Amino acid sequence: MLWSDPKNQPPKFLRDMQAMLRRTGVLLALAMVVAMFVASAR
Repeated sequence: MLWSDPKNQPPKFLRDMQAMLRRTGVLLALAMVVAMFVASAR
């Protein structure tokens, strides 16, 4: 690959969507952990 080749990056909206999905996955995992703590505390 040459330094003058264009970067192989997805378009900006795809990168934004990937970042949003990553954040959503982290929030969902944290919510599951909290739900497990609440369920085990009952």
